Amino acid sequence: MKKIISALVLTALSLSFLFVRSSSASDSSPNKVAPEKTTFALGHLNSTAHLLAFVAAEESFFKEEGLTVTLTQFASAGELVAGLEGGQLDAAFIGSVPTITNQAAKHDITIFGGAMTNGHGYVIKSDLVPAGFKEGDITVLKGRNVASVKNSVQDYELLVLLKKTGLEIGTGADRVNVVYFDSQKDAYNALAGNEIDAVSVYSPYASVARAAGHTVVYYCNEIEEFHDQPCCRQVALTAALAKNPNTYIAFERALIKAYKFTQDDHEKTIEDVSKYITIEKSQIEYEVYGGHAKSAPDPDKKATVTLKNGVVEFGYTQGVDYDIEKLYNTSIYATALEQIIAENPNESIYKDLKTHFESAN
Repeated sequence: MKKIISALVLTALSLSFLFVRSSSASDSSPNKVAPEKTTFALGHLNSTAHLLAFVAAEESFFKEEGLTVTLTQFASAGELVAGLEGGQLDAAFIGSVPTITNQAAKHDITIFGGAMTNGHGYVIKSDLVPAGFKEGDITVLKGRNVASVKNSVQDYELLVLLKKTGLEIGTGADRVNVVYFDSQKDAYNALAGNEIDAVSVYSPYASVARAAGHTVVYYCNEIEEFHDQPCCRQVALTAALAKNPNTYIAFERALIKAYKFTQDDHEKTIEDVSKYITIEKSQIEYEVYGGHAKSAPDPDKKATVTLKNGVVEFGYTQGVDYDIEKLYNTSIYATALEQIIAENPNESIYKDLKTHFESAN
């Protein structure tokens, strides 16, 4: 009898060992949990800023995380918010300023990650640039018709700089006439006509403008007030993040892997982006690796809260202030990053992301 019991115990222990080993082999992170849903719809703009999603799709990082992700390009932040609220999208890359203004307007959307920092500014027709002009001097816009997009970080920054410089908005030789368009694409296309002299740009329109012979007025990363300015954020419905946290963690894991890939393989990253943003590869390289922008998945909460306070102060929310803490989720990213570090404890890029997260959130 004792021999039979001992044999049964040994058999049970062996099966237990095999089960644990099998589980470890299929899932190297002990904290990783399967996503609640595997189909995922992501909205983005016509921008190299959203390259993390392009790389994650092309390099099969979404697939590795058990997700089938559909990427759809939209024309504006307003369309992206509508897509979230209408159930067409699970997440979207949306500009920080329109995200803030929509949150202030009671849209129940939450920021849970980042997409790009900096990468925007203004350009002007070169024949309107006076001799001796130095990049960063926005007085070159005085007396000019400037196309911009209302409710955008580009517009907010311009208003900040105009106020700092003592320039007023309006018509006349001593003022800056800001003409608003519904999308960045429409604003940029207006530069081809005779009525618009300068235009706001975000990635990749700055490169397109330079290639067309226009002059950069400024890049935001060159302006002290706008260093590390959060441009686009990862946004989802607050209820969706609560209902399917493991799905969003899987999504975030894929973007973190994509970030590492962009640091390791520039050439293939440019190739991946070119499948979604149809401009010259040299322009993609300039936008991605030219030093004016950084595409990273960190939520960058502190910088976004600072921006939110400025946006409210400048009247973008029609006098409405709100508690952004309730609409900011850093745990999705933190969990995804911790899991990946557990799987890759010696990878310096992931360690650097953790160091940045601890200081930026």
